[in-house]
Amino acid sequence: MDGSTPHQLKPIPKARSASNTTADRPIHPRATAQPPPKTPAKGIRRRGSSLLHSPQTRSDAAAMDPPPLLRVLRLALLLLLLASPAALAWKKDEFRNCNQTPFCKRARTRAPHSLDAPLSLVAGSLAVSPEGSLTAEISHPSRPRPLILRLSVLPPHALRLQIDEDYSTSTPPNRRFHVPDVLLPDVDSRALHLSKPKTVGGVSTVALSSDLDVVVKHDPFELTVRRAGSGDPVLSFNSHGLFDFEPLQESKPEGETWEENFRSHTDTRPRGPQSISFDVSFHGADFVYGLPEHGSTSLALRPTRGPGVEESEPYRLFNLDVFEYLHESPFGLYGSIPFMIGHGPGTSSGFFWLNAAEMQIDVLAPGWDGATSTENGRIDTLWMAEAGVVDAFFFVGSEPKDVIKQYISVTGTPSMPQQFAVAYHQCRWNYRDEEDVAGVDAGFDEHDIPYDVLWLDIEHTDGKRYFTWDRSTFPNPEEMQRKIADKGRKMVTIVDPHLKRDSGYHLHEEATAKGYYVKDASGNDYDGWCWPGASSYPDMLNPEIRDWWADKFSYQNYKGSTPTLYIWNDMNEPSVFNGPEVTMPRDAIHNGDVEHRELHNAYGYYFHMATSDGLVKRGEGKDRPFVLSRAFFAGSQRYGAVWTGDNSADWDHLKSSIPMVLTLGLTGITFSGADVGGFFGNPEPDLLVRWYQVGAFYPFFRGHAHHDTKRREPWLFGERRTALMREAIHMRYSLLPYYYTLFQEASVTGVPVMRPLWLEFPDDKETYNNGEAFMVGPGILAQGIYEEGQKSLSVYLPGKELWYDLRNGSPYKGSVSHKLQVSEESIPSFQRAGTIVPRKDRFRRSSTQMVNDPYTLVIALNSSGSAEGELYVDDGKSYDYQQGAFIHRRFVFADNRLTSIKIAPDNLGKKVFSTDCVIERIIVLGLSSGAKKAIIEPGNQEVEIDLGPISLRSGSRSVAPTVRRPNVRVVDDWTIRIA
Repeated sequence: MDGSTPHQLKPIPKARSASNTTADRPIHPRATAQPPPKTPAKGIRRRGSSLLHSPQTRSDAAAMDPPPLLRVLRLALLLLLLASPAALAWKKDEFRNCNQTPFCKRARTRAPHSLDAPLSLVAGSLAVSPEGSLTAEISHPSRPRPLILRLSVLPPHALRLQIDEDYSTSTPPNRRFHVPDVLLPDVDSRALHLSKPKTVGGVSTVALSSDLDVVVKHDPFELTVRRAGSGDPVLSFNSHGLFDFEPLQESKPEGETWEENFRSHTDTRPRGPQSISFDVSFHGADFVYGLPEHGSTSLALRPTRGPGVEESEPYRLFNLDVFEYLHESPFGLYGSIPFMIGHGPGTSSGFFWLNAAEMQIDVLAPGWDGATSTENGRIDTLWMAEAGVVDAFFFVGSEPKDVIKQYISVTGTPSMPQQFAVAYHQCRWNYRDEEDVAGVDAGFDEHDIPYDVLWLDIEHTDGKRYFTWDRSTFPNPEEMQRKIADKGRKMVTIVDPHLKRDSGYHLHEEATAKGYYVKDASGNDYDGWCWPGASSYPDMLNPEIRDWWADKFSYQNYKGSTPTLYIWNDMNEPSVFNGPEVTMPRDAIHNGDVEHRELHNAYGYYFHMATSDGLVKRGEGKDRPFVLSRAFFAGSQRYGAVWTGDNSADWDHLKSSIPMVLTLGLTGITFSGADVGGFFGNPEPDLLVRWYQVGAFYPFFRGHAHHDTKRREPWLFGERRTALMREAIHMRYSLLPYYYTLFQEASVTGVPVMRPLWLEFPDDKETYNNGEAFMVGPGILAQGIYEEGQKSLSVYLPGKELWYDLRNGSPYKGSVSHKLQVSEESIPSFQRAGTIVPRKDRFRRSSTQMVNDPYTLVIALNSSGSAEGELYVDDGKSYDYQQGAFIHRRFVFADNRLTSIKIAPDNLGKKVFSTDCVIERIIVLGLSSGAKKAIIEPGNQEVEIDLGPISLRSGSRSVAPTVRRPNVRVVDDWTIRIA
């Protein structure tokens, strides 16, 4: 934990490159060897690598044979690379830095207020449009055409700023790209009608809400959101004069070069420079957060430039397939969300830029602008994008949850998952055949470890052709799925966006015939290299192609699939092994003559969307989909889960997983997690145990591993460690009612399931940069063990109330850092006084088999002797809850009475959900041990109170007053009085 002030924030360390390096990425080599059945495929395979020894049949190879000379050169290059272990290391030089990225280098070297052509509002152009927005022209005499500004307001107090070129004055060959289908469709219709601004001395003011104003300075253009009463600024745009908007040009000036070269790749840049940059200041903020995805052990974004900062890169947002990413680096990974939250005592704010082009963002240390004195409580940032338009949102709230809710109001609430998806998932690259699948499934039962989902990676397909099965290893996929489903379990298969260029592959033939592939700069189907070898990529920007893709998940099209099979989208950045920076060239062309550079960060989002829609179609709109995606963008929360990608089996990656998952939650994506145990490498057994103990709290809980690692099912590490991992998984299953209730809250409000401490304690500065501890909902706090052999650790418990140890009920004071002895049995975890947590304590093979089991309520009393909590229940799979088919109860304990209150409205729809589930135990932490009985009303039924264990694990001591077998139904109103 680091409770330092902004002036003391630690700069981002210099990126550590791997000790081994590689040459420029080769064209993907081919092999014709076919592995024997039931044997893991041999050769070199790496997530995030261009190097692949891919087993194919001879007919596969013949279908796409290269010229003989090229085959010889490729084979020679492959043998040369295989001769050295350097072939297996990630090399940072394969990716561009800011100095190698012209738009970033130009913008980053500008001093404040140094632009030769600062943009200003055109005199007399500011007006209120008929639909109620504020419009104006922004220009400079040197520009070929002015810019059009539009300001609009969304309730309760979000400001939208849109700026694009005015194409009516002079028309370039192409227009700038506006990202479609990310914002909710009703955003424009929800905009409020703005009043006429008041203008005095070149400054215009308009009310944003009853307590906020928008102030627009005309020359040079500057925008500030401020408090209406005090005039204190909250957010400002271009207060340092760094707003630059490179105009599209009608033709390339003579002698000017637009091409950009990186390593062996050339970006033709046929439309010339078109970047945008500006500064945004967060006033009153101690820290800023957000901008996933990058590896970091710091929850707050560290400064990247300014006094006290070593040489550092900006935070990069450019979706890439990064092999063995660094745990501490501003380098962008698999997904991008250009949303930042600023927070300080009494104020929270947010800034979201809807732009899918490459983006680089600097967090500027105090004094970065050369000022001799720094303004206290302000953080300046510099935003730079290669292309696009300004479509930005300013959010202001009294607390951070307000800001998150406003962001969610424009990008959409997270989807409500099926209940099985919240449980434990078991994955590996790859479970090699049906016998292996059956053995793993039986292993969980034999060792009394529940799980809900078994996953299959790419090797289950016929030659990396998606929507197919390798019939030599998976001859009966429907029967295999049925056997798993008989225990209430599900399966997941992988479906990636690259389609094998094989004349015998029906999906490729159809996509080619329909013209559905992304085109290269010459207008031909783009041909890149990925797992199958030569591959092409469906143009997911096109809604028609997304509909076509969605249809492929029908049972008729995806032969061998069943209703209990769900989907995993990997490699959808998109990953292209022989492409620039392992991705698609920026000058590739999408539907509507849109360059790939303009939508790159949203490609995976559209792919995720289409796949999710496909599962909804498959179920005729009745069943909620489950789709896991590696790439993501703003709005991805509407379509399923994401994970943090191909991490490594080391303690640093375990530690960095917490800030990464917390940051995803802050930016809308609550359903996320990291690969438990680390994808690459073999975790030492103690690390694996600690990872299960932490991972059991992730919203998305999955164990996963690379195929070159040793098998690591939880029972393979000796009886003691098996027991510890079993206990961690059992803990997750007992808390499933609590997690499912939190997912329902997230689906309505956007407030994440797993939260930073400061989200619950926004005025406690000690929590502001604590990236080691986290909250699960409002009621549970946990902190991982992140060091090998750690004997003790300090845990800060915020707030004035007590905290109760989850295992034994021991109380701990709030607003205190406690030095605790480390136990191998669990990580430090506590329930907050004043909360009620629902559980289910009977362990089954899967969550499906727990549906009718009774509940336990754990009540943690605060200093007033009160507590409250909620329970949400529905059928766990369908959309019937949208029509009222659910139970939502609030439990309130006060004055020695526990009351169950219905909080679901009565007019939601015609459907009804009910259950006969009862509450069989009520544990009351903090209650006087003198209580002996309880009276249930209605009915005046008397039940016993005696000391009982906190959990039903073997060896647990009886320490807490427990109401035994009240057997009240969760669907009913009732009161239990402690006598």
